Amino acid sequence: MGKERSQSGHNRAVTPPTLEDVRRARTVLGGLIRPTPALKHPLLDAETGLDIRVKHENHNPTGAFKIRGGLNLVASLTDAEKRRGVITASTGNHGQSIAFASKRAGVSCIVAVPRGNNPEKNAKMRAFGATVVEQGKDFDEAREWVEREAAATGRRYVHSANEPLLIAGVATCALEIFEELGDPDVIFVPIGGGSGASGCCIVRSGLGKKTLVIGVQAAEADAFTESWRGHKRVSKPHTGTFAEGLATRYTFDLTFGILERELNDIVTLSEAELEEGVRLALRATQNLAEGAGAASLMAAVKMKDQFAGKKIVCVMSGGNLSMAALRRIVCQS
Repeated sequence: MGKERSQSGHNRAVTPPTLEDVRRARTVLGGLIRPTPALKHPLLDAETGLDIRVKHENHNPTGAFKIRGGLNLVASLTDAEKRRGVITASTGNHGQSIAFASKRAGVSCIVAVPRGNNPEKNAKMRAFGATVVEQGKDFDEAREWVEREAAATGRRYVHSANEPLLIAGVATCALEIFEELGDPDVIFVPIGGGSGASGCCIVRSGLGKKTLVIGVQAAEADAFTESWRGHKRVSKPHTGTFAEGLATRYTFDLTFGILERELNDIVTLSEAELEEGVRLALRATQNLAEGAGAASLMAAVKMKDQFAGKKIVCVMSGGNLSMAALRRIVCQS
C-alpha cells in the first residue's frame, strides 16, 4: 500500500461539473433513456424495518447507471475525435455505456477488460459493437494498458471517473431522485471509481438539500475508504471482491476531490454481506442486482439503528451479475 499517484489519465483540464452541467446533460439524454423508477418494496421494508425507496438503475438499457454518462460524453465528441474513435477500460458497466453510446453515434470503440472478466458483460459490450480485449490481472492494469494505447494511437481515451461530462450524465440519476422524492434523509450509493456518489453529492449540494450521501465499498477493495477516512490517498496491491463494479485499487483525482469535500460517510461490506445483498434484492424486490448494485441495500441494513424511521434511498446501480456468481450465491442461501 502506498501513496496514490495522479490518475487523471489525460492532459485536459479537469474541473468538477456543476448542477447546471447536470441539467444540460438531462437535455442531452432526453428521448434516449427514460427516468428510472424509485420504488417502494413492502417485503424489503418488512424485512429490514426501514423506509426504503430503491432507485432502479438496473432498469436502464445496459442494466446499469453508467449509460447516462456514456451517452452524455460521446454526444460531446468533436468530429475529429469521432473519426479517431474511443478507447476505455472497464469491468463491464462503464464499457457497456461507452459501447452503447458509440454504436449509436457511429464511433469505433475499444474496451479493455481484465483477464477473466464477467463473460456476460463482455458479451454485451461486443453486442453493442465494441472491440473487447483482455489486458492485465484487474481493472487497473487494463486501464494502464489503455492509457498507453491511447497515447500511441490517438484514440480519445475515456477515463471511467475523471470525466466531467461522464459525471454530469451519471448525476441525472440524482436529479431524478430529488425531483421525485423531495428531501430524502439519506442516499446510499456504491463507490467504485466514485462517479455515482460524486453525482449525488453535486446535485444534493447544488439544490441546497440536507440529505446525507453515504458511500458503500467492498472491504476487499477499500482504497477509497482508507483514503477518505485518513485524508491521505492510498492504493492497494490487489482487490478480493466478486463485485467487479467496486473492484478498483486506486482513487481517482476528480471523483476523490469531490467526495473528499462532499461525502458524509462511508461503510464497507464483507463478501458475505455483499452476497446477502444479492439474495435480499432477489427475495424482497424481485430484482437481480450485481454485487455493487445490491451493496446499498446491505449498507442500509448495516446502519439500520442509525436511520430507523428515516426516508432512505438505495441506488441499485446495476443488475449485470454473471451466471456463475448468481448460481454460487443463490445456492448458498
